[in-house]
Amino acid sequence: MPSANPFASSPMLLLNWSRQDPERRIGFSPGRFTAPNKLLSMIIGVVATVVFYAGLYLSVTISADLQWLLDMFTKRGPCPYPTMFFFFWALSMMFFKWRKLAVQQQALALPLMPQQPDFELTPATARALRERMSGIVDNPNHFILLNRIDLALANLHNIGHTADVAAILKIQAENDEAQISSSYALTQGFLWAIPVLGFIGTVLGLGQAIGAFGATLRAGGDMVALRKSLESVTAGLATSFETTLVALLCALVLQLIISWLQTRESEFLDACNEICHKNVAGKLRLAAH
Repeated sequence: MPSANPFASSPMLLLNWSRQDPERRIGFSPGRFTAPNKLLSMIIGVVATVVFYAGLYLSVTISADLQWLLDMFTKRGPCPYPTMFFFFWALSMMFFKWRKLAVQQQALALPLMPQQPDFELTPATARALRERMSGIVDNPNHFILLNRIDLALANLHNIGHTADVAAILKIQAENDEAQISSSYALTQGFLWAIPVLGFIGTVLGLGQAIGAFGATLRAGGDMVALRKSLESVTAGLATSFETTLVALLCALVLQLIISWLQTRESEFLDACNEICHKNVAGKLRLAAH
């Protein structure tokens, strides 16, 4: 026979979103689920860019052999500056997504359901299960998995139609996937903008080189003028190639990090689907007999 009260032992608070969310902990309004706060990420991007350029200047004072590295980022036109800013802004967003995902993953290990093998999820037990979740975490609605289950249980408790629960879980799973996908919109924009900035630098550098080459032709046999104009040609070519190199390297690093995070989040959503199927939809089938 089913246990008289599967909720007799109330677990202690196991997960506190208010204290564990990385953005909330430093006093900023957090993004939804794994979405980062864009303002906070932008501020960190600005600071990181300033620190990066300060480090370049400091490195030259330590070793003059690194002058070429400083020149690559400071004497190749205006494009490297926004390139590095967008790069660090995107990196900070990916960092917060990674930490917020780690908080979300902790919900996978929570003891959501009573361990009795004969437990059945019915409209009568749905309310007790929601209260159980509220005792385990400070706010279930801040967690992808718990929010999905809570919506399904609320429908089951208030309406009493077990057939609707599976449909609600499916719809919410699609909504979660769409929400996570949309959280990459800005970083995808950076992935587009950074190579474009590199190509703009290429055009500017080639324009500079071509203009300087015209001056070279006009110099004739004047070796001093010829040498100066050739220096302008090589500087334009350096701008052309190095701005593109910097932009493509930044875009490559971002693409690898984004792909890795997307894979992690996809695996997390698959785990959420499995838990909902096993602990919610599976229990409903038991209750239907």
